[in-house]
Amino acid sequence: MTALPRHVSSVPSSTSLRGAHWRRSSRSTGANNCVETAPLPSGPLTGLLAVRDSKRTAGPALLFTPSAWTGFVNSLR
Repeated sequence: MTALPRHVSSVPSSTSLRGAHWRRSSRSTGANNCVETAPLPSGPLTGLLAVRDSKRTAGPALLFTPSAWTGFVNSLR
């Protein structure tokens, strides 16, 4: 996996990620048992992908490089 930039020292709250447009998995159910993703378009985290729990939209967001996220998703198939 690719390492995150050194300036990312903590897990941000998903509400603190300005400009993030969250998208729910197309395979999610009505039970909110899925994750949501958002590419980060600007600021110091530009280019990373944020992932959060759909049940806790104000909770933490995990940050991934695009290649790390693609590798993770491909390993699930």
